Amino acid sequence: MNNMVYCFLVSLIPMVLHLFVKTNKSLQMLQQNWYNNDNRFIKWIVKNKDKVFLEVDMFFIIFVVALFTNATLSMVLFIVFYCFVAIMYHNKIKKEETKLNIVYTSRVKRLIVTISILYFIPIYVMVFTFDQVNIAYYYLIIGLLVYLNHIVVLIATYINIPIEKQVMNYYKNKAIRKLKQMSNLEVIGITGSYGKTSSKNILNDILNIKFNSFKTPKNFNTPVGLITTINNYLDKFSDYFIAEMGAFKRGEIKELCDLVHPKYGILTVIGDAHLESFKTIENTQKTKFELIESLPTDGIGVLNRDDVYQTSYELNNDCKIIWIGIDNKDADIYATNIKLNNDKTEFDCVFKEDGKTYPFETKLLGKANIYNILAGIALGKYFGLSLEQLQAGVRKVSPVSNRLEMKKYGNVNLIDDSYNSNPVGAKMALDVLDMMKGKKIVATPGMIELGSRQYEANLEFGKQIAKVADEVILVGKKQTKAIYEGLQIEDFKEDKIHIVNDVMEVFKLVNKLKDDNTYVLIENDLPDIFNER
Repeated sequence: MNNMVYCFLVSLIPMVLHLFVKTNKSLQMLQQNWYNNDNRFIKWIVKNKDKVFLEVDMFFIIFVVALFTNATLSMVLFIVFYCFVAIMYHNKIKKEETKLNIVYTSRVKRLIVTISILYFIPIYVMVFTFDQVNIAYYYLIIGLLVYLNHIVVLIATYINIPIEKQVMNYYKNKAIRKLKQMSNLEVIGITGSYGKTSSKNILNDILNIKFNSFKTPKNFNTPVGLITTINNYLDKFSDYFIAEMGAFKRGEIKELCDLVHPKYGILTVIGDAHLESFKTIENTQKTKFELIESLPTDGIGVLNRDDVYQTSYELNNDCKIIWIGIDNKDADIYATNIKLNNDKTEFDCVFKEDGKTYPFETKLLGKANIYNILAGIALGKYFGLSLEQLQAGVRKVSPVSNRLEMKKYGNVNLIDDSYNSNPVGAKMALDVLDMMKGKKIVATPGMIELGSRQYEANLEFGKQIAKVADEVILVGKKQTKAIYEGLQIEDFKEDKIHIVNDVMEVFKLVNKLKDDNTYVLIENDLPDIFNER
């Protein structure tokens, strides 16, 4: 290998440093887009063409000019260019407010290996067929591959699909074997358009008053999440395993049921969440009912009598159904006399079988949480918990992080409802804010993944905000256009509407807008893939 080849390799160092940072960012976006499940990463690239392709390294095209210079000048130009690019890109990344950092899972590490090979192959060919006459062409090709980093990451994702399937099958079979060995374990599935995680946590707290109950952690509600939970966390001493089940399309809940075989199921509420992938509310309805229709005939399904999409569904299963409700008094278990204040909720629970009324109280806020508590009470009662145990379990329930969670930010009261907003939940969050005594501020980037209904839902959200809030902070001008128009329809004062680029800027603005007694509702906090800066 001659000296010119060594110089060529050394000249690539600034480019490699830049490529490392850029690949890390691309992988972060890929991970937030579910590793391109349902082409989510491709859709994100198409939707964010400016963000993806209008980067400083697009000026690699200057190496077309280098074709007409000598090799030494091309090399110097390449080093200077990528030193500049690396510094510029690194500074840009440092300034970004990152809410969800990349997690270096085994899958990400396998992708990094594949991506490295994809970049190594052309450089290897260049080195072993090196001709300094072509050095500017080499730089032009390398520059193009670096510029198209998101595409290279996508190609690596497709290349790794067979590997990921083999890995998945190995751990899936391991999880199935483990469940078969736990003959005394009973599985409870929970699904719905929203409220799954809250319902799961509430039920777990109630059941643990008497039993050894275990729930899927965080939002582990996919096949990978359930398999990971079973293999790594579930132990032989558990009486009940509560499995949260999420889906983006038909058949995905059935796939989860075939994995864990639930005997009991809770369907929270059916609505517009993820309508972009489900396409129609009917598809959402059928998908969510895959849980109830997968239960054995001696199983129990808990359904919401106030949800028209549940009451209107023709169920293809003879299992026992327990209906809960608030507005509809035909439910088997319903709540009445609901009283909310800023630190707890009190309500009476009526059991239809004996017609008696029993008082309950909880630290949770919002009507949605009452439904989730009723579902927990329904199964807890069926499993043999006494009234006193049920009441103690409900009192014990802790607020779920980022779901109508009361927090303190200095002397400001935060109502943190930043997880995965939806039309029903957003309205309930506004109802909670409305009952507070003090200055009311709503901060939101709006709702997403509602398909054709997204504009309409955010427009209506804007109208609802106008009736409650004193000040509004909108995160992202494009993202919140419909909310802004909804506020205008209700003649909300223009000087009370504030627009920022990132949710992290909200708190700086709150400090300027607050008074002695201020309540701030944070409704949704979109991941970095939706940042407009």
